[in-house]
Order: sequence, then structure tokens, then C-alpha cells
Amino acid sequence: MSATATIDAKMVATLREKTGAGMMDCRKALVEANADIEAAVDILRAKGVANATKKASRSANEGVIAQSILPGAKVGLLLEVNCETDFVAKNDVFQAQTADWARALAEKPSIDLEPSRIEAVTKIGENVQLRRNARIEVTGSGLVAAYIHTGGKVGVLVEVGAEKDATVNSDDFKQLVRDITLQIAAASPVSVDSTSVPASLVERERAIYREQVPAGKPPEMVEKIVDGKMSKFYSGICLLDQSFIKNPDQTIAQLVAEKSKTLGDTIKVRSFIRYQVGEEISA
Repeated sequence: MSATATIDAKMVATLREKTGAGMMDCRKALVEANADIEAAVDILRAKGVANATKKASRSANEGVIAQSILPGAKVGLLLEVNCETDFVAKNDVFQAQTADWARALAEKPSIDLEPSRIEAVTKIGENVQLRRNARIEVTGSGLVAAYIHTGGKVGVLVEVGAEKDATVNSDDFKQLVRDITLQIAAASPVSVDSTSVPASLVERERAIYREQVPAGKPPEMVEKIVDGKMSKFYSGICLLDQSFIKNPDQTIAQLVAEKSKTLGDTIKVRSFIRYQVGEEISA
């Protein structure tokens, strides 16, 4: 009778209880150990799977944001990797590893990084989690750029398009894109413009503002007041409506229009992603 045939669910459960490893890892170890549970424990320990899985139950609230822009600036990726302590997050080895993972995901989105993650847990000695990643691919003329704020706690990925390749290759265009990434990092917009704000968020804000209007106002006056409050709301959360951090008298929309005129082209901020370590992920 083969070892595989003698391995039952109870044996797998026992090994999982001893090591905290996953079901598939336990079954593979039992096959390799010819159904010897203690030998299987040693196999998992040697591979680092047991330790890595036990550490997975520990809180990983620190970490860094990493980015990768592939040659040609048409593909970019943002990645959040969490660990347990800020000490590890600031470690050069940890940061180099996260950069490698970001590049690997940018080059091959379907890549399986779990073996590498487990190896990192064993080497670093902390729970390490690849929490989330997002990718932008440029279609047509334009480029994708990234910015990682000092310490790696905030990362930005943005796609800016134009109609002419000459515009995209110009220093003025590249400076504009850099300024936009800094704006997103500092001002934390949630959408490019008011048309892309989730409808549920818009309705919630309008309902709140209606409640704030003193009773007795005519309906048309109420809506006018609410519209005014919504304009202020949009200026805080919509990138194009925000005041430019380098020149508060100018909005980002005005900055983009100015550069479009200077370069004789139509420049458009198409999309962006902003990650902050540990922030709540919306559904």
C-alpha cells in the first residue's frame, strides 16, 4: 500500500495542529515522510512552512509601499507589503525584497509569490503579508509614473495621457506628471474628478448637507445651498478640483490646462492609485 493511501484526514489535521501549516503543505509532507507524522513535522520545519504559517496569526500592521515601472513607462504597479514592526519595515533587505516582488508582479501578474513570501518570513522572523497590489497599463499615448513618499508609507501610481508622443517625451510633460504624483501623495484625493466619485458617497454627502440647512427654506434654495457645499466637498476629494500644493491659487485642472496650452496638446489625467500602509481597504 502506498503512503498516499494511508494518509487520512485525521493525520493531516494532527500535523496541522502540531505545525500550523496549511492542508496541502501537510499532505505533501506526509507523503514525503511516508506517513510518519513526526518526520513530516521536521520536513515542514526544514522548509520553513511551519514557522511561517504560525507567524501568519500575528498582527502585521507595519510595512511599506513599493512600486515598479516597466521600461517604456507604459506599465506600472503599486504593492503594499506588511510586516510586524517598523524596524523591519525600514530594513534594507526587507525593502529590497518588496521592490523585487513589485517588479515580478509588474512583469507577470499571475506569478505565484507564496514560496518567496514564506522564505522571507523564515529569513526575517516576522509575519510578512503581500496585502494588495494594483496595476495600470497605458493605452494610446501617455505614460504611467510612480512616487513613493519617504519611508515608504505612501505610494502613488498615476496615468497621464496626451495625443502626441512628442508631448509625452517632453520635459514639461514629465515635470507635470511628477507634480501630480506629489499632489496625490500630499492631498489624498479619492477620484480624478466629480464624475468619478461613487454615487453612494455623493448621495450621502448631499443628504447630510440638506439636514444642515435651516428649516423653512424653499426647496430650490435648499438645493442651491447644497450645491455650494458639494463644490467645497469636491475641491477636497477630487484631484482636478484641488488647489495645487505648489501654487494654492491654481487648481490641478488649471495647471493641466496651462500645460496643454503650452505644449499644444490635450493632456488628461486618466487614473491614479494611492496606497497608505495600513489604511482600511474599501469594498
